Amino acid sequence: MIRALGTADVIAAEDTRLLRTLLLRLGVTTDAPVVSYFEGNEASRIPGLIADLEAGKVVLVATDAGMPSVSDPGYRLVAAAIDHGITVTAVPGPSAVLTALAISGLPVDRFCFEGFLPRKPGERRRRLQGLAAEPRTMVFFEAPHRLAEFLTDAAAAFGADRPGAVCRELTKPYEQVVRGSLSELAQWAAESARGEITIVIQGAPEVSADWDDALQQVDLLLAGGTKLSAAVAEVAQVTGLRRRELYAKALAARSAEPAGDDRARGER
Repeated sequence: MIRALGTADVIAAEDTRLLRTLLLRLGVTTDAPVVSYFEGNEASRIPGLIADLEAGKVVLVATDAGMPSVSDPGYRLVAAAIDHGITVTAVPGPSAVLTALAISGLPVDRFCFEGFLPRKPGERRRRLQGLAAEPRTMVFFEAPHRLAEFLTDAAAAFGADRPGAVCRELTKPYEQVVRGSLSELAQWAAESARGEITIVIQGAPEVSADWDDALQQVDLLLAGGTKLSAAVAEVAQVTGLRRRELYAKALAARSAEPAGDDRARGER
């Protein structure tokens, strides 16, 4: 990394002041122009940086507190460079996703990265509901002032006892990891949450599929007046069974009923 910083022809930095502080602390000197490259100007910067690359210059992208392209500026430039046949590589550096996984104490053999969820509460809750049966360990980013709300919604979607870990300021002087159930973490976050936040949540436990029992539950809901689509969604949420597969089985079961069957048929 030090060699790359010292030999680059152009440095595109998310925050030029932080980049210069980093160079000073590392004892790196460079004659390369340092240009700002952040979310607000990323699209407008790309043509000039591509022109530099096509002229044979080495362009280095540096972000503040994470890996470029991973919820940080970089993806658009990488995609544009590839389209122009320009070689792209990475100098490994701190990654909040992998660092949080490694120290979370949760299973990491399989995981998925969800990044920042929607800011609007309703949209966020729907996204979390859609992940309720996800078996892999999940990694999220969240702003500190929304952390308590996020964890409260996650507890409602995944269960209050689902294990998780909140990791803040990873690899920085005030690094902190708080582990516990989602309800415990939500309570902690309501009192104290600052800095860059990464959340790791254990995946849903494996559920042995009992289709007959699930179909009986669907029938009970239908008998109470619930529409088929809503009944299937509710049972799938409780059992962890795949919604589409349960819906198909419920349709097939109802199609096989005798014509005179007087059970509530609900919505097809």
